[in-house]
Amino acid sequence: MSATDVAGPPEVGVDTSVAPSTRRRVVAASFIGNFVEWFDYAAYGYLAATISTVFFPDTDRTTALLATFVVFAVSFFVRPIGGFVWGHIGDKVGRRNALSLSIVIMSVATFCIALLPTYRAVGLLAPLLLLLVRIVQGFSASGEYAGASAFLVEYAPPGRRGLYASVVPASTASGLLLGSLLAALLSGILSDGQMHSWGWRLPFLLAAPMGLIGRYIRLRLEDTPAFRALEDQEVAPTPAKQMLRANRRPLVLAMGATVLNAVAFYMLLSYMPTYLSEELHFGATESFLTTTVSLAAYIACIFFTGLASDRFGRKKMLITASVLFTVGTVPAFMLLDGAGLLTVIVIQVLLGGMLSLNDGTLPSFLAEQFPTRVRYSGFAISFNMANALFGGTAAFVATLLISWTGSSLSPAWYLAVAALVSLWAVLSSKETSREPLRES
Repeated sequence: MSATDVAGPPEVGVDTSVAPSTRRRVVAASFIGNFVEWFDYAAYGYLAATISTVFFPDTDRTTALLATFVVFAVSFFVRPIGGFVWGHIGDKVGRRNALSLSIVIMSVATFCIALLPTYRAVGLLAPLLLLLVRIVQGFSASGEYAGASAFLVEYAPPGRRGLYASVVPASTASGLLLGSLLAALLSGILSDGQMHSWGWRLPFLLAAPMGLIGRYIRLRLEDTPAFRALEDQEVAPTPAKQMLRANRRPLVLAMGATVLNAVAFYMLLSYMPTYLSEELHFGATESFLTTTVSLAAYIACIFFTGLASDRFGRKKMLITASVLFTVGTVPAFMLLDGAGLLTVIVIQVLLGGMLSLNDGTLPSFLAEQFPTRVRYSGFAISFNMANALFGGTAAFVATLLISWTGSSLSPAWYLAVAALVSLWAVLSSKETSREPLRES
C-alpha cells in the first residue's frame, strides 16, 4: 500500500509539489524551535526541589514543594487565553509569524528567571516575580505546540501527516531531555550549597542564545501552502469565534482526547524526578537519570508511533494508549515502590513507550479535527484548556493526593482516570487519517 493509497485523494488547497528540501527545512525549523521553547519551559519542573528552597520561606518540605507547583500550575491558567490570542494571530496573520514571535517571548521570560532575586534577598517579592515570569512563559507556550503541529501537518505530503506531526512531541521531549541531563549534571558535580547559590540559574541562562537561533531559522521559511491558498479569501474578524460557533463538538472531543496527554506528560516526564526523590527517597542524580533514560526511549518510539498512525489510523493508536494506561498505571507504580534503580528505569521506559503511543498520534489527530481557516485556534484552545485544567496541575494534584491519602499510589489512580476520559473522547470521534484536510 502506497502513501497515496493510505491518505486518499490529494488535499484541497495543499501544494503537493513542495520540494523535499523545503519540507526538510520545515521539519528542522519546527524541531529546533519547539525544542528551544520546551527546554526553557521544562527547566523549572526539573529544578522544582531547588527552586522551592530558593524562592519560598523555610517551611516544611511538602509545603514548599506545593508552593512551587502552585506557581507551575498558575502559569498554565493563562494558556487558554494564550490559545485564543495565538490562534487569532496564526489563523489571521500566519503560522510562521505566530511561531517566530512566541519563541522570542519564551526565551526572554526564561532568561529573566536566571536574574531573579531569592527569597532571602527580597522576601515575598521573589515568588511574586517568579510567578509573573512563569505567566509570561505559559502565555508563550500556549501557541507553540499547536502552531508547530499545524505547520507540519499542512506541509506534510499526503499519507504522512502523522509522521510529520510526530516531530512536535519528539522535539518537546528532546528539550526535556536536555533539561534533565543538565539537571543531573549540575546535581552530580555541584554541592548543595553551590546548587542553591547559583547552579540552578545556569539552565535558564541558555535561553537567550537558543531563542535567537530558533527565531532566525523560523523567519527563513514561508508560511504553509494550505494557509497561503486561503490568503485571497475573506478572513473572519475573530477566527476563534468562528471556530467556536461551527466546531463545538470537535472542540469538546479534542479537549477530552488531550486529557491523557496533559496528565501523563507532566506526571511522567516532568514530575517523576521529584516523585522519586521526595516520595521513594532516591538520590537527586539517580532520579534525573531514570527520567533521562525514559525520555530517550520516548523519543525513539515517537516517530514509529506517528508512522503507525498513518498506517493504522489515529483512533487505534489513541485507544490502545488509553487502555494501557487504564489497566497498567497502578501496577507500574506499585512496582516502583521499593524497586532498585534498574527496575525503576525499566518501568519508566515502559511508561514512556505507552505515552508515546498517545503523544505521537495526538498532534495530527487534533490538527485534523479543524478546518484550515481555524485550525490554529481550534488546536490551541482545546489543547491549552486541557493542559490548564489537568497538565499544569498534575504535579500539584499528585503531591496533594499523596499528602491527603498517605499513599504513594494516588498519582497512579489519577492518571488511570485521565486515561478513561481520553478513551471516551477518542471513541466518540471519527477517524481522520485517510481524509483530506478541510479548508472550511
